Amino acid sequence: MRRAWRRLTTAVGFALLEHARNRFALVLVVFYIPFWLSMVHWFVDSAPSRFLLRATGRTVTVDAGRLTMISGALNAVTLIVGFMMFMSTFKSLAFDRRLALAGFPRVPLLVAKVAALVLASAATAAYATAVICWYWDPVRPVLLAAGLFSAAVGYGGIGILLGAFLRHELEGMFVIIMTSLLDTMLQNPVSNPGASKDGVQLLPEYGPTQVSVAAGFSGTVPYGHLLLGPLWFAVMWLAATAAFGLRTRSHLPKAPPVPAPAPGRG
Repeated sequence: MRRAWRRLTTAVGFALLEHARNRFALVLVVFYIPFWLSMVHWFVDSAPSRFLLRATGRTVTVDAGRLTMISGALNAVTLIVGFMMFMSTFKSLAFDRRLALAGFPRVPLLVAKVAALVLASAATAAYATAVICWYWDPVRPVLLAAGLFSAAVGYGGIGILLGAFLRHELEGMFVIIMTSLLDTMLQNPVSNPGASKDGVQLLPEYGPTQVSVAAGFSGTVPYGHLLLGPLWFAVMWLAATAAFGLRTRSHLPKAPPVPAPAPGRG
């Protein structure tokens, strides 16, 4: 038990060190979130907008500027955390493979990525919520942070899968950026008048968007929708586990079995 704990703490240390080296992502967290939300605050009008809050089963009329600020926060945290987890997994894959071939178990390496993901998602979601609260007062700020957190872990899982599956950095960054932008645009009725159509429930940001809008404009706590982000993470993490196992396996031919000594000899 003590040996397994030591391996896990070692793997978590490696994962956090890899994130600390990603200074571009840290700069994005500090400057991109307030910049993006400030742009929304200054340039998006506060006109009324109708949003289908499926968590309550009714359409609510909300401030378009504040709704777009929530969408901007969701877009920012998913981009940043997805990018962080992709780069961390992608860049450490060769090192993880050497560890696995040297006998280090793969499970602590994967669990360490989850621990780093939870820490990064919690910090980014709390920071984005604080920036939103600087401009206006959501009804349930803690629930808003939970909605942003669930979006971040969902896209963090996508980042881990892409990092374990793809072979080039540009491919992963392009997929994360385009998926997050498209997902955010389709969920927001300001940018997409057809946001209430069926089908958006299949997108990764659907549950977090419903939770965050409910937190911003109502007293409803949509527990079911709150689980959709972690569900996306679980599915992505299982697929990433399979890809990680394939990418870190040994390609050396297996040694032939040693023949048993003949009876009566020796």
